[in-house]
Amino acid sequence: MSTPAPLQTAAALRAAGRHPVLPLRVQLADGRSLTVHRLLRVLPGKRLVGEAEFEGRRVLAKLFIAPASARHWQRERSGIEALAAAAALPTPALLAAAPLENGGHALLTAFLDGADSLAARWEAEAAEAAGSVRALAVLAPAFTLLGRLHARGLVQDDLHLGNFLVHGGHLLVIDGDAVRALRPGRPLDAAQAAANFAILAAQLPAAWDAHLPRLVEAWHSADDALPALDVPALRARIAATRSARLQAFLGKVLRDCTLFRVEQRLDRFSAVVRDQAEALAPLLTDPDRALAAGQLLKDGGTCTVARTEIAGQALVIKRYNIKNAGHALSRAWRPSRAAHSWVAGHRLAFLGIATPAPLALVEERLGPLRRRAWLVNAWCPGRNLLEHLAPHVDRAPPAAEAEALRQLFATLHRERISHGDLKASNLLWHEGRIVVIDLDALRQHRSAAAHARAWRRDRARLLRNWPAGSALHRWLDAELPAA
Repeated sequence: MSTPAPLQTAAALRAAGRHPVLPLRVQLADGRSLTVHRLLRVLPGKRLVGEAEFEGRRVLAKLFIAPASARHWQRERSGIEALAAAAALPTPALLAAAPLENGGHALLTAFLDGADSLAARWEAEAAEAAGSVRALAVLAPAFTLLGRLHARGLVQDDLHLGNFLVHGGHLLVIDGDAVRALRPGRPLDAAQAAANFAILAAQLPAAWDAHLPRLVEAWHSADDALPALDVPALRARIAATRSARLQAFLGKVLRDCTLFRVEQRLDRFSAVVRDQAEALAPLLTDPDRALAAGQLLKDGGTCTVARTEIAGQALVIKRYNIKNAGHALSRAWRPSRAAHSWVAGHRLAFLGIATPAPLALVEERLGPLRRRAWLVNAWCPGRNLLEHLAPHVDRAPPAAEAEALRQLFATLHRERISHGDLKASNLLWHEGRIVVIDLDALRQHRSAAAHARAWRRDRARLLRNWPAGSALHRWLDAELPAA
């Protein structure tokens, strides 16, 4: 018979940070204990979520370990009870909610073996043309379930596709911590419903805004008592919510959080996608060594670029050089070009614009002064458009490339993004998409006038890649959005 894991206290779990030793066992204040075998999420010093065993049953355990955890624990408990009882809405059953021995709290719900998050299904099955039958089939049930919440006077303030689970052919809503009763037992009014609807709709690519009436129809099908929604006003609210989400996300890419590991010293700053941190540790320690060992792609005065492979993953390392003392002085007080490209890459990825995944950033520093910097991206093996479209100079591009060009430039224009160096060699054709690279000068403009000026320069730069009288040049000039 195996020896039970030693009991842990909330204080010990706080001290363990992101890496508590498994299995871990905690004791409830009533004397019962539970053992966590697998961690699913860790908020250091605040909360652990994992698969656990409790009284011979598999459960999903949320351990609230912060000193002032009672408020969050009680709020989640109340939200689950509101979903399950007052609203009669599908959510994992609450099995236990109790204080821990020696501080902290536990909340245990049924473990749904084989459940998929709706986010995973969206990525696997519906990351295709907006409004398609297949994509709508994935999304519509979530908006209908949201309508059921609203019909019973509830809102969910952390709406995203990951907070919906598919289990046994049924859709469930989770995360009771974000559930609030605004009008218990009565439908929300139009303003309340629109504000909450916008949170979920803002998770989708902006191309879905054109199909908003279909999502509103799915939402309204939940209950005839739901109010009518003003679709144009809803579009504006979704755009504002999406913009706020983008800014909140970009605020994380240079600080230590769940998604990114950031380390800062007097002489060095580094940021890395957290799930890549272990694999990229040798590179982060000595980026120049990895650069020298790679296949040199460019060796210029301002930057050196090489392709390398680490842990079976093909990467591109770009070092931003310092040319001379004057250049060093001009760059010292500004964010490095590597940092600008790091943020720009995450901006594009968030907006659904294909770009090689930005994986790590390293800066040499002397206190607040910046010196050299390195950017590490995933390698994209695609051909640049200058080469790929060379056989089509005297005719329109093939149908797939034509549609990809339209979609890319419509998205860039809608989001007020300028590239700054939009030559065809900075656009790669890969797996049916156009991948944007070299983001050193990329900007997202607040001002429509500033964007129009930058857009005209981008547009002209791209068109200069092909003879003015060629069919391809004429096609691009006709199809690309005007300023």
